[in-house]
Amino acid sequence: MRELYPAIEPHASGLMEVGDGHSVFWEECGNPQGKPVVFLHGGPGGGASARHRRLFDPAKYRILLLDQRGCGRSRPLASDPVVDMSANTTWHLVADLEQLRTERGIDKWQVFGGSWGSTLALAYAQKHPERVSELVLRGIFTLRKSEITWFYEGPAASIAPDTWAGFLGGLPEAMRVPGQLVENYAKLLFDEDPAVHQPAAVAWATWELGNLTVQPRPDLIAVAQDAVASTAFARIENHYFRHDGWLTPGQLIADAPRLAGIPTVIVQGRYDICTPAVTAWDLHQALPEAEFHIIEDAGHAFDEPGILDVLVTTTDKFADRS
Repeated sequence: MRELYPAIEPHASGLMEVGDGHSVFWEECGNPQGKPVVFLHGGPGGGASARHRRLFDPAKYRILLLDQRGCGRSRPLASDPVVDMSANTTWHLVADLEQLRTERGIDKWQVFGGSWGSTLALAYAQKHPERVSELVLRGIFTLRKSEITWFYEGPAASIAPDTWAGFLGGLPEAMRVPGQLVENYAKLLFDEDPAVHQPAAVAWATWELGNLTVQPRPDLIAVAQDAVASTAFARIENHYFRHDGWLTPGQLIADAPRLAGIPTVIVQGRYDICTPAVTAWDLHQALPEAEFHIIEDAGHAFDEPGILDVLVTTTDKFADRS
C-alpha cells in the first residue's frame, strides 16, 4: 500500500486578489521545475492542508494548492457576519483557477480534486480542456439534486441514523421538515447571532465529517467542533447546495464527453455515504475511456488506505508524462 510522501513546506505563497473583495490564498511546493499540478480541496469550504501536499512526489511535481473563496487562509472568511456570498459561485472559482494558472506562468497542469474538488475539477476542465494535462478525481460529486437529497434531506439516515439524529438536532423541531432541511438550515446558518449560527454550523459539519470514513475517526469529529471554521464551511456548502452549484441539471455528467482525450482516473470508495458510488459510475459511463477504480472497504476520505494507495500510484504514474 502506498502512503503519503514525507511532509514538505511551501517555497512560495501569497494572497491573490480576485476581485469582489476576495483574496485567495495559494501556496507552491515541491520542484519549481517539475510537472505542474493543482490540488482542489473539498467542501466547498474545506480548505487545503499540509497533508494534501504529500499526495505528490515533491522531486517531480510543482505542487500548487489554494484555499477557495471564503475558507481556510483566504479572506474574508464566510464566517464573517457581513461577508457577501453573491461573489462565491462555481464559476467564480473556475475563474480564480485560471487567474492562478496564468499568474504562475503555467501552460497546462494536472487537476486533482476530491469530493467537491471533483465537482470543481470537472467544471474547470470542461470549460478549459486545453489547460488540463490529466484529471485525478476522487469521491465523485456533481451537485445533482439527487445527490443533495441523499445526504442532506434524509435517505442517508437509513445507514447512519445515530449521526443523522445529531444533524436533525441542529434544527428546532418545527424546522425538521422533509425536503426543506437545507433551506431551513440556511435560516440559522446566515443568522447574524453566533448563538444561532454556530450550533447549527457545528451540527452540519459534524454530520458530514462523521461520515467520511468506514470506521469512526475522532480526529475528524474534533475538527467539526471549531465553531468559526465550521460556520465558514457550513455556510459555503449550504449556499452552493441551495443554488445547485450554478449548474444546469446533470451538467457535469452530460458534458463529460468534452474531456475525451484527457487521461482521467476516477477513484471511488464502495461504502462512501457522503457521495455514493452511483455518481462515479454515471461519470464513468459518460467517460468510458477513464480509468475507473472502486475501492472495497473504503468510504469517502482521501486517506483511507485503499483510496490513498490508488491516488499516490496514479500521481506517480502521471509524474513523468509529458
